[in-house]
Amino acid sequence: MTHRAKRFFRTSFGSALIGGAVVGIFGWIAIAAGWVDAQSATTPTVAAPLAATASSKSSSTNVVNQIYRHDGQGVAFIQAEIPAKRSPSPFGSFGEEASEGPSTATGSGIVLDNAGHILTNNHVIAGSNHIQVKLGASNETYSATVVGTDPATDLALLKVSAPSSQLHPLPLGDSSKIEVGDPVVAIGNPFGLDRTVTSGIVSALQRQIQAPDGFSISNVIQTDAAINPGNSGGPLIEGAGNVIGINSQIETGGNGSVGNVGIGFAIPINTARSEISQLETSGKVQHAFLGITGTSITPNLARAVNLPVKEGVLIQEVVKNGPADKAGIKGGTTAATIDGANFTLGGDIITKISGKKISSMDEVVNFINAARPGESIEVTVLRGGSTKTVKVTLGDRPASVHDSQSVPAGPLGR
Repeated sequence: MTHRAKRFFRTSFGSALIGGAVVGIFGWIAIAAGWVDAQSATTPTVAAPLAATASSKSSSTNVVNQIYRHDGQGVAFIQAEIPAKRSPSPFGSFGEEASEGPSTATGSGIVLDNAGHILTNNHVIAGSNHIQVKLGASNETYSATVVGTDPATDLALLKVSAPSSQLHPLPLGDSSKIEVGDPVVAIGNPFGLDRTVTSGIVSALQRQIQAPDGFSISNVIQTDAAINPGNSGGPLIEGAGNVIGINSQIETGGNGSVGNVGIGFAIPINTARSEISQLETSGKVQHAFLGITGTSITPNLARAVNLPVKEGVLIQEVVKNGPADKAGIKGGTTAATIDGANFTLGGDIITKISGKKISSMDEVVNFINAARPGESIEVTVLRGGSTKTVKVTLGDRPASVHDSQSVPAGPLGR
């Protein structure tokens, strides 16, 4: 992980999660359902992977040891050199620039095949001009090339020219089959302490975290296995030894701490599975875009502003010339503060998408995340006491939340 963790919080607009990777610079990271921005600081450290284990559960009582011994060699240690940057100087007003020295971001990766493909977090290698990789316990260093990156899911695909004897692909599992309470193991390099193993359980499912481009990543796995700066890009492994997630972010509890407090987040391997081939063939991944911000309707909100329904999604804003805007979906017009939270009232209320009942903004985000650009969906909305269904052709997601030119007012429905 290359980002110092910030305070994890959930509001009526969604959840914001920070932490994970460490790079030798400070930066901004956005979250929520694609539109809420959150700040993330970075400091030099190492991102660690999760070591996958044998293909079947062991009868031994020391399963963690067996996972460590069997799949530790399939974990890659990554060092990405970040060149010196020039930034506006705080002194003078004639465009002087202050120098920021070079730094090294460190992380880990998952060996995927005998061809040398390695999966890691995008934030581990973003902005780098040279990437070096070590495999397993070997001290041999290999130069890596970037095959493709996807800031929207914080994934990157690298390739090294290493002998097949040094490549130990890790088995990929099915993250849709894991349950809360299932045991998991992580192997990595927290704070540069290479090949550290930790264990825990799946603490929760269906979380959402921020991606480097400001949009949200759905179906994220929460774990209490100790994950610290240096674990980014490494695998999270279930008891049968299969990789079910890519460790990416942590919650530290704030107060300037960068350590683990038992809340870590891993991108599900099923998300990566659907993107690896696109990264390999085109170097990027296409994502669908709806172009709204919205908030989940709760019974309290419905009572406070006299809404006609007790659940659904109240649209806050519609991105100008975006897919929703072109389809005639309307955003709010009146600002209001309710129980300390800011809302924009008067917009359409989403009740269904393609016939499926919608109860929350998370459901909208998950639906759009699973779709493809160019796909047509039907959005059913309440407006002025009447129900209307409109057809929306989803667009290509902008490179970042800011490119949408929409002021963040709540979680983005994409």
